[in-house]
Amino acid sequence: MKNSELKNRDLDVLWHPCTQMKDHETLPLIPIKKAHGVYLEDFEGNRYIDAISSWWVNMFGHTNTYINKKIKEQLDTLEHVILAGFTHEQVVTLSERLVKLTPEGLDKCFYSDNGSSAVEVALKMSYHAHLNDGVKKSLFVSLTNSYHGETIGALSVGDVELYKDTYEPLLIKTVQTPVPADMSKEAAQVAALEFEKLAQKRASEISAIILEPLIQGAGYMHMYHPHFLTLVREICTQYNIHFIADEVMVGFGRTGELFACEKAKVSPDFLILSKGLTGGYLPLSVVLTSNEIYMKFYCDYNEHKAFLHSHSYTGNALACAAANATLDIFENDNVIEKNRELSKYIAKKLKKFENLENVAEVRQTGMVAAVELKGYKSEDRIGLKVYQYGLDRGVLLRPLGHIVYFMPPYIMTTQECDTMIDTAYEAIKAL
Repeated sequence: MKNSELKNRDLDVLWHPCTQMKDHETLPLIPIKKAHGVYLEDFEGNRYIDAISSWWVNMFGHTNTYINKKIKEQLDTLEHVILAGFTHEQVVTLSERLVKLTPEGLDKCFYSDNGSSAVEVALKMSYHAHLNDGVKKSLFVSLTNSYHGETIGALSVGDVELYKDTYEPLLIKTVQTPVPADMSKEAAQVAALEFEKLAQKRASEISAIILEPLIQGAGYMHMYHPHFLTLVREICTQYNIHFIADEVMVGFGRTGELFACEKAKVSPDFLILSKGLTGGYLPLSVVLTSNEIYMKFYCDYNEHKAFLHSHSYTGNALACAAANATLDIFENDNVIEKNRELSKYIAKKLKKFENLENVAEVRQTGMVAAVELKGYKSEDRIGLKVYQYGLDRGVLLRPLGHIVYFMPPYIMTTQECDTMIDTAYEAIKAL
């Protein structure tokens, strides 16, 4: 099969996500035939380094031998079973491991299918937990510049105009508090003070604050100091506000710790995980919470107190097998330490970007790095130019507007890292 044949078939029947489809009149789709390691390969043998882990999910490379094996083993045993009234070994084992690995006080796991759905779970669970205590608190707080997904509830607590403005009339009531302006401890203190002022005024209304710890992903990879998390935890405890940590992107080693909250040594009331949970193989998400919150719903049958929320594929056995295989790799391969070493290498490579006149800032937290460009307007679509430059040279870069970022699979070699970063450098230099 030729690339062109599949492109034409695709455009006849598919509507792609986060895409202006008219762009594909001039910007070719890339049909992928197979993938292995950090490489994607099209039908004509062209290979592309996956510098963004296929939307931040693929941590240990494509067609990972070990994860493949574990999914195949599970496939011959049990592919799926309803999780209401039934259970299975993979989901129990995964839950035991997550409770052990995550910050102290997260004792129960509630599964759904993707990050946005898990955000919905956490929002509803927070509101309902307060309600079961006899208090109606229907206001949610999020950070400016935040992003938590694109279902109605998740979109409501976001603050990136690109995603939110069109659907504003459909959204639930929320309020934003400032994100720390930069990565300094001082900026963290200033932002926390603003949240505390809000809590003092409206704690009786506020169910929870939801935030992306350390890095705002779709918010142009904005980064801030861990001290902000410490202060938010203290404020939430003081004012009876739940703390929801959305680690869909930053969880599982991206920040240099297994979970970003560990950087501040805090435990949220709700921890949301997805994306890397299954190593990028299958859709799965989980909300972890405390026994204290769990017990607010535990009673003789009462349809108003029960948490009546479900997804058809909740706790899917194949997805849980992939997740357990992913945790095996973390357990056996010293992944976090290797990530720290590769992060140091990336930091050295990033230095040269600082000398480019069209670069405003270079920033990094663990295995996430971003180069912010300056001097361009949105209609210049410089991100698209960088994207095309990368594809022409065998590297998948997918900038967020004027932000060129790197979020590679953890198995990337230094040589592959050189190719990834050097290609981005040349693309920016050529603008």
